[in-house]
Amino acid sequence: MSNPSAIKLSSAKASVEDLILFCIHSVILNNEQCSFERLVKECFTLFPDTLKFPRYPIWPDSRKLDRPLRALRDEGLIIGDPKTYFLLTKEGQERTAIVSKILRQGKLL
Repeated sequence: MSNPSAIKLSSAKASVEDLILFCIHSVILNNEQCSFERLVKECFTLFPDTLKFPRYPIWPDSRKLDRPLRALRDEGLIIGDPKTYFLLTKEGQERTAIVSKILRQGKLL
């Protein structure tokens, strides 16, 4: 079962980290706090092929966010953790602007 409104994205266009940054930004733009659960929902809604379970493609595999989230924190692009909520740093906002342009150029947004 596929989501017709989902954004189709080839892995050559953006990394999982970039997609996560975009999704955090998207949640925050909706005036919501970006909890881990909300982030999983946003990522799976927008990029289902990136987050789905191989055997059960209608369900998100939240484990696929764990390492990328730690890497983003280590790079200083986000702050927060799964027990609270996530925010973009200034550097994260700058990178998200670049990712948004890439997605728009690919006519994915």
